[in-house]
Amino acid sequence: MRADARRNHERLLAEARAAFAAHGTDASLEDIARRAGVGIGTLYRHFPNREALMNAVFQEALATLVQRSRELAGTEEPCRALVEWLRSLITHAGEYRGLSRALMSAMSSPYDGSSALAQCSLPLRAAGERLLDRAVQAGTVRGDVPIGDLMQLTNAIALAAEQNTGDAELADRLLALTLRGLKP
Repeated sequence: MRADARRNHERLLAEARAAFAAHGTDASLEDIARRAGVGIGTLYRHFPNREALMNAVFQEALATLVQRSRELAGTEEPCRALVEWLRSLITHAGEYRGLSRALMSAMSSPYDGSSALAQCSLPLRAAGERLLDRAVQAGTVRGDVPIGDLMQLTNAIALAAEQNTGDAELADRLLALTLRGLKP
């Protein structure tokens, strides 16, 4: 990538991060481009659609979540490791209004498995699967719980917390309730 194109790319990502955090994932792409000092065509040359831009914005957090799952995979308490990682997912989804809804949609649509946002969830699924498998092998989690369902539940919890901003404990209560259903 040429130096000017790389600068445009980085400015677009920085402005998208700020816009998604402030206004949610449905923030205006035109505003993002304008604030980055480029035209909308330049934004679309770098990111062909909203999902591709969202995917690029969330890559850093994705890498952090995957790395955290690796660290937790070595702990002595597999169920606690899984719970801590799920809590991290909920926290991440809550950082950007609308992210949990977009992730739920991308993960549940059988026709959209190749979308940029659905592809973003693949490394998370693999990371979660490792933690879930360890907890199942330790006998602390039921063996019939698929990681996809668990991730959908974490996104639903994040969405519920996003919609009820006056209840700071809601996400933790819902996660605790979900976890009771995971026990063998």
